[in-house]
Amino acid sequence: MKISIIGATGFVGKALVNEALLRHHQVMAISRHSNQLSQHAHLITMAGDITDTPWLTARLRGQDIVISAFNGGWQNPNLYQDTITGNQSILQAVRQSGVKRFIVVGGAGSLEIALGVDLIDSPDFPAAIKPGAQAVKEFKQTLQTIQDLDWTFVSPAAVLEPGERTETFRIAGNQLLMNGHVPAKISVEDLAVAILDEAEKPKFIRKQFTAAY
Repeated sequence: MKISIIGATGFVGKALVNEALLRHHQVMAISRHSNQLSQHAHLITMAGDITDTPWLTARLRGQDIVISAFNGGWQNPNLYQDTITGNQSILQAVRQSGVKRFIVVGGAGSLEIALGVDLIDSPDFPAAIKPGAQAVKEFKQTLQTIQDLDWTFVSPAAVLEPGERTETFRIAGNQLLMNGHVPAKISVEDLAVAILDEAEKPKFIRKQFTAAY
């Protein structure tokens, strides 16, 4: 498949690029810093601003699937608004490009910890990342109103960290996965496996899912 990965030099984005290339897909890596990626026969890098919607639209035309690992930057003082603006531009570009398959990597904040209660609403949720998590949750709500696009919203486990590619993890819907009384973990490498599995064999069209050990 021809796969465009937005945010390709970020923590999740790099893992997605590596996993997609491992599976012999044609990858277009889109990032301001795409020159940081190693050259590969099946990799095209595009450096640009994703808020430039016409530029992004032109890049996405002809692709089979777009995977967005866009992040507004956790240290960004304007995190909420920049996340909103970036996601809106990406969504508009996907729709204008004609690509029908769109996978969004969100956060664990929008996973339910009880009926009608999301992790972001819990008193222990970190205040520093709450603006970004709220913006991502609102983007999920926007996606849920769209019926003419085959979107999927992916939430990692509450703890996402570097690790190993084991291909052994649990998949669930919109519920936060736990290990006993503590939130479950997953490596970024296995999160990428779960996302590329969904790209190749969709099971969560217009739905949310999560992956954890």
